[in-house]
Amino acid sequence: MTPAAHAPTALHAVPAHDSVVPAGGLQWRLRRQGQGPQLLLLHGTGASLHSWQPLAPLLATRFELLMPDLPGHARSGTLPPARRSLPGMAAAMADLLHTLGVTPHAVLGHSAGAALMLRMALDGALPQARLIGLNAALLPWDGVAGFLFVPLARLLAMNPLVPWIAAWRAQDPAAVRRLVASTGSRLDDDGVAHYAHLLRSPTHVAGALAMMANWDLAALQRDLPRLQPRPVHLLVGAHDGTVPPEQADKVAARHPNVQLHPLDGLGHLAHEEAPERVAAVLRPLLGRVSRTSHD
Repeated sequence: MTPAAHAPTALHAVPAHDSVVPAGGLQWRLRRQGQGPQLLLLHGTGASLHSWQPLAPLLATRFELLMPDLPGHARSGTLPPARRSLPGMAAAMADLLHTLGVTPHAVLGHSAGAALMLRMALDGALPQARLIGLNAALLPWDGVAGFLFVPLARLLAMNPLVPWIAAWRAQDPAAVRRLVASTGSRLDDDGVAHYAHLLRSPTHVAGALAMMANWDLAALQRDLPRLQPRPVHLLVGAHDGTVPPEQADKVAARHPNVQLHPLDGLGHLAHEEAPERVAAVLRPLLGRVSRTSHD
């Protein structure tokens, strides 16, 4: 596997506009890029809208991309404790779409962003959108890990020193590179530097911990049958070291409306690692979206 290759320079000429949007009592950082039907991109826990940077120019020639920083991440504001759950964040994202006057043509959610996408769809916020997950984190942890993970995340989120310690640790470039490598993806120096910059922000780390501490995927799984027969497409990196690829197989076995699209040789950060390959899988899925049906 070779390090991530970025899109051709000509595609990077597609202009992008960053703004701060007040919605639902929160200040959102939002990037818009391209023209056409609107495509909402939802990043995963601990990332930011910059994680879409390698992929965005490849899609912005056909779509208007809407790329927010999720609450508590990068430059978006933080939700109050009572709204940090998956339904709470989905409602906040729905408020943002309402403020923008947007009904997305399609949604692409990476990792935890895919769970957010499906919660929004279940709650009626995405009535027309094609739903596409990339290395989607949709199932609770199994066994002992599941028993310990959420309580541990809550404990870490409650300790105000943890984000500062994590940010101090991120000053070591080798530590950040090992963390990125553990995802099963290989990023170039710019890609690693992006995550180093994020992790050096105690506020960002605290936002990511708060998100993990309040994520209830068991409830999402109980509700997913309500989406049938609406199609859900899952792109699955075979080398994903963060969300085991077998998780997508389990979801598809339980829900006949879920369709899998393998990404051989790619890890959790596939969209940053090999944006051209991911775009090639996405284009036919996005091209079949209709504003009047989900077929």
